Amino acid sequence: MDKIKTGIYGGSFNPIHNGHIAIARKMTELAGLDEVWLVVSPQNPLKERGDLLDDRLRLEMTRKALAPYPKLKASDFEFALPRPSYMWNTLQALSAAHPDREFTLLIGADNWEVFSRWYHYEDIIAHYPIAIYPRTGSDIDVTTLPPTVRLFNTGLYDISSTLVRNTIKAGGDISSLVPKEIVRMAEECYANIV
Repeated sequence: MDKIKTGIYGGSFNPIHNGHIAIARKMTELAGLDEVWLVVSPQNPLKERGDLLDDRLRLEMTRKALAPYPKLKASDFEFALPRPSYMWNTLQALSAAHPDREFTLLIGADNWEVFSRWYHYEDIIAHYPIAIYPRTGSDIDVTTLPPTVRLFNTGLYDISSTLVRNTIKAGGDISSLVPKEIVRMAEECYANIV
């Protein structure tokens, strides 16, 4: 029986925004995936905690934002894993917990540029397909990519969680930046910590 092709899109999602959702939807289509799991990371080893909202609130916002999209799922899988969250550990644990699925790692071109800094990056390349989406300012030479790594033209989405947080801080309107399902929740949650 064919395995369920599942994309793993890790991130802080602090908060999730329309760019995340657009990329996940395009990658589902372009990379031939059955589902994409947006794995809410409790602590990215390459980022400062700073103004990171509580794990459960970020997960709840991600779930609400993804509700209209049946192929996109919010995942708290990393919450039970040792911290900081290393993607190699996450992928290994996911494969053990879900033998019926084939996991593909989804990352931005900016992350591919620093992929050699990732924990066990060579093992990830050897054991999992990697699907890269473009990012402004990051140029990937596709002729240098390993056979298991592909660049997909999802288009560019110049929205960031930092932009959303800064807009809230400035009292601006975020309705064009995040799904309508989470506008109020995001405004309330981040008003106090940005």
